[in-house]
Order: sequence, then C-alpha cells, then structure tokens
Amino acid sequence: MLYPSVDSLKGKVDSKYTLVTLAAKRARELQEKRNELLHKYRSEKSVGRALEEVAAGVLINQQADESIIYEDEV
Repeated sequence: MLYPSVDSLKGKVDSKYTLVTLAAKRARELQEKRNELLHKYRSEKSVGRALEEVAAGVLINQQADESIIYEDEV
C-alpha cells in the first residue's frame, strides 16, 4: 500500500488494530451503500478508499456505547 502511507495513518488512530477494524467496517459499508465521504479517491478498491477517508480525517473511530447489547452478545 503506497497511499495513504502507514505513517500518515498512525496519528489518526490509537493503534493499528483499530485502524484495521475501522477500515474493514467502512470498506464493507462502501461496498453495500456506496455513500462516499470524499469527492475524489485515488484508490479504486473499497479498503483503499476507507483508508483515504481515515487519512483525510473524515472517518474517525468512535467509542463504543457500553449500554448497547448486540444480538450476538446475548
């Protein structure tokens, strides 16, 4: 992966594991809904586009709400 560089992404999230999770979830959303947050992307693939959104500061990680109980946790 040449763009965005890993160094530029390190400052946007707290860990590389958070980055991977965030990008994977956003890539799935881009594939299903095509709701793009940037006007122009360099990457054609959804994972690259998700990482570009992180690098641009448009996509940020939000803290999980501890009061929400998901179906698979029951």
